[in-house]
Amino acid sequence: MRRAAAPSVKSPKRRFKRATDSPHTFPVAPNLLDQDFAAAGPNQKWGADISCVWTREGWLYLAVVIDLFARRVVGWATGDRLPKELALSALRRAIAVRRPAAGLIHHADRGSQYCSLDDQAELRKHGVLVSMSGKANCFDDAMVETFFKTLKSELVWRTVFQTRAEATTAIGR
Repeated sequence: MRRAAAPSVKSPKRRFKRATDSPHTFPVAPNLLDQDFAAAGPNQKWGADISCVWTREGWLYLAVVIDLFARRVVGWATGDRLPKELALSALRRAIAVRRPAAGLIHHADRGSQYCSLDDQAELRKHGVLVSMSGKANCFDDAMVETFFKTLKSELVWRTVFQTRAEATTAIGR
């Protein structure tokens, strides 16, 4: 007698999108943070980055700004594309909510969104110091990458989002 094979259980495929290779001609700021993620108080050091979440409608991009003192998201924005306005929207929310004093360090990677003249002008308008990761150094942005890893392992990889709006609502909660 032949035995029926047990059905195979496959874990859901994790979708991956590379968004870090950003050839552009915008100016790159020096690395003021230099992997020192400690902050003595709020609004001294912020980290920013963008990640993506797969939905059945397609990719949803998530830009965040994190205060390194409390490791708390202080500004965020989502969108179906990756223009400079996405990072700028998250930054403007963070500034509106926190109203930081001049001298705050805002650290991000060298992506075109953060190197854009509009993004750097917005930071300087508020007296914020611009800091960017070293070339091809993922460790310079580890504090934000850790946030994304936690978000994805606790929510995103456990959920099949039907729409971008559904994913945005779940992330916001």
